[in-house]
Amino acid sequence: MNYTSIFSPDKIFGGSGDSSNPIMWAVWIVPIIVFVFYGQRIQLIVTSSEINKNITKLQKYKDDTKKELLQYLQKSRPIGDVEKKIENFMEYFTIMPVDIDPNGIMPKIKHLLRIREDYTKKQVMLLAENLSAIEASKIQNLLEIATSLNMLHKIVRHLFLTAKKQNNFPLILPLQMMLPFIMEQAEALQEAVSAIKKGQPIGDGIGPMVVGKMMLKTEKKPIGLETVYSETDFEGRKLILLKAQGPNATVGRPGDAVEILVQEKKPEIIIMVDAGLKLEGETSATIAHGFGAAIGGIGTDRFQIEEIATRHQIPIFAIVIKQSIKEAITLMTKEIADKADDVESQIYQNIRQNTTDNQAVLIIGVGNTLGIPQ
Repeated sequence: MNYTSIFSPDKIFGGSGDSSNPIMWAVWIVPIIVFVFYGQRIQLIVTSSEINKNITKLQKYKDDTKKELLQYLQKSRPIGDVEKKIENFMEYFTIMPVDIDPNGIMPKIKHLLRIREDYTKKQVMLLAENLSAIEASKIQNLLEIATSLNMLHKIVRHLFLTAKKQNNFPLILPLQMMLPFIMEQAEALQEAVSAIKKGQPIGDGIGPMVVGKMMLKTEKKPIGLETVYSETDFEGRKLILLKAQGPNATVGRPGDAVEILVQEKKPEIIIMVDAGLKLEGETSATIAHGFGAAIGGIGTDRFQIEEIATRHQIPIFAIVIKQSIKEAITLMTKEIADKADDVESQIYQNIRQNTTDNQAVLIIGVGNTLGIPQ
């Protein structure tokens, strides 16, 4: 049988020169008409289905985290209706100060955050009887995770339902573009719960781990809330070592501590060690050097450290250990932990290059010191 003749253009279009075959007109014209008039709605339906699946995942992450927190509290002696208390806490919000006049806005933000932090600590202590400091810090971190997941779920759901209500495909495009990053953060937060419950170090703790190792045989002294420091000698220099107080799940208050130590010890340079987010394609656990205050968060501590260093003309050197957002807030990987000795060696090299005998150096281990003593 000659298939070529059967499927030739002449046969399909009804003969030589005849393009009026109604079947072919239907095959080509109907889809074009459908996509012209209903293309945006079809795209909205397909995209909505994908987004709806992710909203369901966010709902599950939020509910699972809340459930694990409640189960963790049951191991202590809970006081009253802890589930209701947690639900109330998850709806707390912070109103940022007016920024029309930027002069003095950072102290206002710092004041608000301190109020929230202190109030949260008090509320945590009311959830169960006789909570130790480390247990209270872990519960506080779990509450922050639950609150963050709750907020992510509410924001994504709001944007999705608004676009669906308006039947507006362009309105849903920004959400579709941002959703992979949102889900990456949500998955990382959900996976962080296990490490926090067990009191295990997380990737963000590499800075405190390095400095904590340097503090092992020194006398530790408290300086500020949940923050400690010690002093030691290295090749004729005086080293002032600063980190959050481990093994609590806390970042301490390094800004306040730096202000006191700079006034009292007068360091020649400041070296800050912290985890740093890597870019896609970069290798995890690589070490990078830079300049400036290596510290995350909303920026109040960084602002405070920068102000102090500028006022006293103190150079700030930064050493970061690169990692993904998931690695930063979940159980510390072996590759990251193994970099502690390399970072310590590079700190000493920096000290040799930038100071001389009888000078002081302030070394800060920045990050959550969960599971990391000193």
